[in-house]
Amino acid sequence: MKIRGERECTSCGTRWSYYETGSVGCPACGSLQSVGLDERTEHTDLEVEFDLTSIRTDVDETETAELAERARDSAREYVRRRGFVRGGKLRPLEDDYLAAIELLHVADVVARARTLDEREELYFLALLRDADRGERPPIEDVPETLRAARGLAYANAAREFRRDVRTWADDRDLESTAQATLELLGDHVKRIRMLDGDVSSRTAETLVEATGELTAGLERDDEDALERARERLDDLEYENASG
Repeated sequence: MKIRGERECTSCGTRWSYYETGSVGCPACGSLQSVGLDERTEHTDLEVEFDLTSIRTDVDETETAELAERARDSAREYVRRRGFVRGGKLRPLEDDYLAAIELLHVADVVARARTLDEREELYFLALLRDADRGERPPIEDVPETLRAARGLAYANAAREFRRDVRTWADDRDLESTAQATLELLGDHVKRIRMLDGDVSSRTAETLVEATGELTAGLERDDEDALERARERLDDLEYENASG
């Protein structure tokens, strides 16, 4: 959606940026009456807190399945409100979003599992411990049985990123290289989703890295970054997906 992010309170005259506070309320007097001072700008990234502290404090007294359900719900709400255009500027797929969406998918698997082995439980608990700090377990720590959850999480993240890029690009004429790279990203997202995320963790990570290069290329009209994004996408592999 397009909004006027720079606001001035009509009650007390205070000026603030909605892009920074995420609130239409005046930070000085609390009034909801304000006027926009700038042009309407695309903005999809809403301010939302992601705090798993209350769930973590119950780890010793609560069944893992229940913890997973609560973590899944918290992560889902956070991911639902986040976006990749802030005040007209593209944002990459950052670790805070990736950690949250991976927790969402892993917690869903854990919540529905009849049995969990020790490695699966420890991986979930590692995500629960660190996801709200934007930290993700390394590739080598991903259990084989949770690899698809991570792959699907990152494919869904890339899908949402691509959707926001399309919105951001509505008022812009993308170069052919950018268009082609964006289409290629979409093709890989579809393929990974068709595989239910069952790809190697390296493949999933490369998909994320490609979106980072794509962001840089689009924001700065950087042909080299677009080419690096395309090369990463061209190098994605789907066979012998293990580790």
